[in-house]
Amino acid sequence: MSLTLSRNPHGRLVCTTPDGHTHEGVVPVRAFPISAPREHVSLVSAEGKELAFIARVDALPESSRALLLEELAAREFMPQIQRIRSVSTFSTPSTWEVDTDRGPTHLVLKVEEDIRRLPERGRLLITSGHGIVFEVRDLTQLDRHSKRLLERFL
Repeated sequence: MSLTLSRNPHGRLVCTTPDGHTHEGVVPVRAFPISAPREHVSLVSAEGKELAFIARVDALPESSRALLLEELAAREFMPQIQRIRSVSTFSTPSTWEVDTDRGPTHLVLKVEEDIRRLPERGRLLITSGHGIVFEVRDLTQLDRHSKRLLERFL
């Protein structure tokens, strides 16, 4: 028997381990959510104990994988910036009007260090003053206006 995931009638994640034990209220936690989002996931009990370690999400059966990815998506909120419409000032703090994959919004950039470059070409993480992390998947894919505004802060 391998590890299986399901939901109880209340919608909470249930993990059945290979030894047959069932654990309700399981929370998945990624070890490297940015650099390896589909690898190294721990399943943690409601009491905070690690129940299982999943080296590769893709190795799970389809039904368990779908539940796991659904649960992770609900826990991890990281809107993707698709366009920067305007910035209030080119010094910090600065209010940005942006379009994201979840709709238009604004964010406050407190300090320039809140923009982090990632090893992948053109990938950025921008942390707002409210602690929400926004992602730019590929700087080169932004429109010209957005690139110009962003370059002032990089």
